[in-house]
Amino acid sequence: MVLSGCDARDGLATIGKQDRPSEMSYRVTGTITVGKRPSGVAVDPSTHTVYVANSGGDTVSVIDAVSRTVTASIEVGDRPEVVAVDPGIHTVYVANCGDDTVSVIDGSTKAVTATVPVGDSPCDLAVDPTTHLVYVTHFGGNTVSVIDGMTHDIVGTVPVSKNVNGVSVDPGSNTVYAISRTFSASRPITGDDLVPVIDASRRTVTGTLSFGESPLAVTVDQSNGVVYVAGSFSVAVIDGATRTVTATVPVDSISFTPGLAVDPSTHSVYITTSPDNAVVVIDGTSHAVTATVPFRVKPYDVSVDPGTHVVYVTHTDDGTVSIIENVP
Repeated sequence: MVLSGCDARDGLATIGKQDRPSEMSYRVTGTITVGKRPSGVAVDPSTHTVYVANSGGDTVSVIDAVSRTVTASIEVGDRPEVVAVDPGIHTVYVANCGDDTVSVIDGSTKAVTATVPVGDSPCDLAVDPTTHLVYVTHFGGNTVSVIDGMTHDIVGTVPVSKNVNGVSVDPGSNTVYAISRTFSASRPITGDDLVPVIDASRRTVTGTLSFGESPLAVTVDQSNGVVYVAGSFSVAVIDGATRTVTATVPVDSISFTPGLAVDPSTHSVYITTSPDNAVVVIDGTSHAVTATVPFRVKPYDVSVDPGTHVVYVTHTDDGTVSIIENVP
């Protein structure tokens, strides 16, 4: 079911900390009902197709972004939490946390073509569209598995810090960034709170990034190699070449497991927050919050189509995906 127009649940975006008028406004322009407890979301920009992992229904919903309708529901493994797309070969990868596998979906036929057993508790994955390698983090195994997207074989395992979860890839530098953090409240930051930097060619950790907070999520602007790391109260902007923090953007109430995405065409960064239930927009050039898009239901994950600049947000609690556009 699609509700066209502005979602009655949600308000218009507010201008961010710059407090200056704009001819464009971020707003929710539609809502799509998907499967049970949607979590991860990813976009194939070459086909404008959106894939949503439904963790409560063991399915992936396929959305035609043009018609804004669900065109297929694909059965995958147990408790699918995260989804990623290789747009060059139109292949979708789904991390199934309940049975320690990765489902491989052919985006053209909308069918599962392989199921790859991986390590304990696969909790995130990322695709290098140049090499067609898939990187899977294992919270339970403290490793990153490397899957060859063409053969569906595991071709490497990289030991990293304990409690590894989030992951992102910079194809330009052949670098993989992971997230290592300790799950406990009200504790000092320790040496376990790091962003391991992996040389994808050698498949070894060559260094770490740290910015003074426990890292919660990581993403890379693949157009310029800038790395964004979310903490509890800010987003760090890191030069991937020098591995130095160039800016820190304050953001209130970042979700404990936030969705974090960047549009490489506009350098806009999107991050989910709670309990205020919003998506915050950061200008990657000025390093300032430029908008906050509120919801009545908690946002979970976020993804953006760099061709259309349309943003997709999952809501686990009500089984929907919201559509955000920057429109007059």
